[in-house]
Amino acid sequence: MQRILVWFLSFFFSGLFLLMPSAWAADLNETAPSPGAQLFEAHCAGCHLKGGNIVRRGKTLKLKALQKNQVDTVDAIVNLVTNGKNNMSAYKDRLTLEEIATVSTYVLEQAQ
Repeated sequence: MQRILVWFLSFFFSGLFLLMPSAWAADLNETAPSPGAQLFEAHCAGCHLKGGNIVRRGKTLKLKALQKNQVDTVDAIVNLVTNGKNNMSAYKDRLTLEEIATVSTYVLEQAQ
């Protein structure tokens, strides 16, 4: 009887361990950064860490600054990211139009 109980418990816990990695993977997928966040981290955070600006203090990605600089719509941000302006580099040769739209949408969402 004791052997059967030990065998059953061993079998039961082995089955649980086989199922756990898929549950962990599901948790990791839920907390993975969005494509916009990944693009921002890779291409923008060097100058705009946490929405700031290490080059020009008044040109942050905070909503108030975006409004003041008339870059407070996705289209305006797309234009700026695509073509650049002053110290802001153009990214039309580095990112696809879809990536530019994705990161622009992310910037505006974070500002709000």
